[in-house]
Amino acid sequence: MGEIGILSGQPQVVPALAGGFLSVLGLCSLIAKERLYLSETLLAMVYGIIIGPRVLGWVDPGTWSSDPFQLTHEFTRYALAIEVMIAGVLLPKKYVAREWVSLATLLMPIMSAMWLVSAVVIKVVFQLPLLQALAIAACVAPTDPVLANAILKGVFAETHVPVRLRDILTAESGANDGLGYPFLFFALYLMRLGGGKGIGTWFYATWVYQVMLSIVIGIVAGFVARKALRFASTAGWVDRESFLSTAITLAIMLVGICTILGTDDILCCFVAGNSFTWDDWFRVETKDTSLQET
Repeated sequence: MGEIGILSGQPQVVPALAGGFLSVLGLCSLIAKERLYLSETLLAMVYGIIIGPRVLGWVDPGTWSSDPFQLTHEFTRYALAIEVMIAGVLLPKKYVAREWVSLATLLMPIMSAMWLVSAVVIKVVFQLPLLQALAIAACVAPTDPVLANAILKGVFAETHVPVRLRDILTAESGANDGLGYPFLFFALYLMRLGGGKGIGTWFYATWVYQVMLSIVIGIVAGFVARKALRFASTAGWVDRESFLSTAITLAIMLVGICTILGTDDILCCFVAGNSFTWDDWFRVETKDTSLQET
């Protein structure tokens, strides 16, 4: 009290550092994306490394709670859940039903190949046991819609990337984050429980409970939210601001529900986004606002 001091490495510096970065990036976003072909994700990552504990040490989330990873873990979960929800919302009418063959091909054989190749590289480079390499590769193999945005949005993407390719990449990048669970838990259960018991537990605990239940919750939640929003909009109960933010609030709610149940929240949000815009009504209504992408 009464003393003059400058905070460093505390949570209070985050708004200044993050807000300043976003403000500067906003002033030159078109130059970065359309002339230098640098994605916002890459620039944000580099900036985070520079101000993080390994370089300048201005921000260190690991010191803000007893669990050094809790804050970062929770923040990234919500950010990714909202992003995959928006990926699902932006897909055209009944897209997954129409393109299920292409999507299944990308998500199963091709993603499995990515997983195995990544595991081999990790094993050889870092000299790790195979199961540990498989677990790490399960975190590396899936791409997400944040990174995919570099070739999905903007003048360059609209000029050089066909719409059909952008849609399938959006769908694949949104779904494969959630479907990375089985690859990860396959290795973890084998490490913990061994062969037969590990595979059996992997099947019912991961595929049946985490994956299938998440899909069911996502379908039901998206359907109910769509019907409720359409009724409220027709009845004149909802204002424009609340209407536009429905998908985001739905994603936040589903993360909480899936966390309580112990299911796959990321996959659930993507499925809910698809179910929410299954008839294309919400996507068409919000197409010109760009609020979801922003």
